[in-house]
Amino acid sequence: LDWLEYQALPEEARMADENYARRTARRFVQALASHGTTTALIFGSHFAPATAALFEAADATGLRVTSGLVLADRRLRPELHQMPEVAYRDSVALIRCYHGRRRLLYAVTPRFALSTSEAMLEVCQTLQREHSGLRFQTHINENLDEIAEVAKLFPWAGDYLAVYERYGLAGPASVFAHNVHAHNEEIGRLAAAGAAVSHCPCSNAALGSGIFPMRRHIEAGVRCALGTDVGGGIGFGLLKEALHAYLVQRVAPDGFPLEPAHLLYLATRAGAEALGLAEHIGDFQPDKAADFVYLRPPQDSPLAAVVEQTEEPERVLAALFTLAGQESVCQVRVEGSIVYDRS
Repeated sequence: LDWLEYQALPEEARMADENYARRTARRFVQALASHGTTTALIFGSHFAPATAALFEAADATGLRVTSGLVLADRRLRPELHQMPEVAYRDSVALIRCYHGRRRLLYAVTPRFALSTSEAMLEVCQTLQREHSGLRFQTHINENLDEIAEVAKLFPWAGDYLAVYERYGLAGPASVFAHNVHAHNEEIGRLAAAGAAVSHCPCSNAALGSGIFPMRRHIEAGVRCALGTDVGGGIGFGLLKEALHAYLVQRVAPDGFPLEPAHLLYLATRAGAEALGLAEHIGDFQPDKAADFVYLRPPQDSPLAAVVEQTEEPERVLAALFTLAGQESVCQVRVEGSIVYDRS
């Protein structure tokens, strides 16, 4: 967790400055849109005004964003801690202001069990019970040191997932990031609960966390989607993330063979399913919202050459994941409205 302590948390502490938080939020959502993202599940900030700034920036840009105040009351920098009663009060205020506003939804967001006391987990449970339609997001089983520490903090829990289960936080509205080092029983319980896992291959590789056991998740029936992990990864783009998912599964001892169509699904409909939005977005079925990205290969680029020379959809799709990047994102629309235009 050295990366967290020395890189991520100092920057997160800067979000106490509301002006800085607003500038950062605007840049962040603009970066999401320019990389071809229409919909995102985002960890907010440990500070309520900064989390509000993220919601405001997303609303102004027109993106679909689900986010929430990040809750923690131990084992982080002291300035990032909240008292459970303050966390409850601030969360309720944010829920009332932003949950269900246009394209915004709220997710109860304890950072992870390591930084969350049982009193704070009770706050999460209360928020979920008192407000309908909330999502839930957190981390689970990302690295071995984290898992060992969680076992010490919650000696009554048979495994990491059991911590969240005790407080009713594992269900169809739950998205768990990583789950790299899960045993089969945990995976089975996630499937039974209808929970989803956000697979972040670039982050898992960059931080040396391990290889996501995709085959075991899919065969158990767990819903899997892609996440970039943003600062923990190497960028904002799901095209790049999907390519790395393919590469990781190629070298995994029990990897799941991903074809271009699988990658398209993971980057689109799978995310909509994880967020409970598949009835409205995720593909081009009739009556769904017109959320889409227009990709245009740069002139004389390798991608342009492939697109010009083949009529096989599968080959074109493979080329998009291997060769396309931010420079190919020409326009992004949400419900038909332009949220990014480079043309």
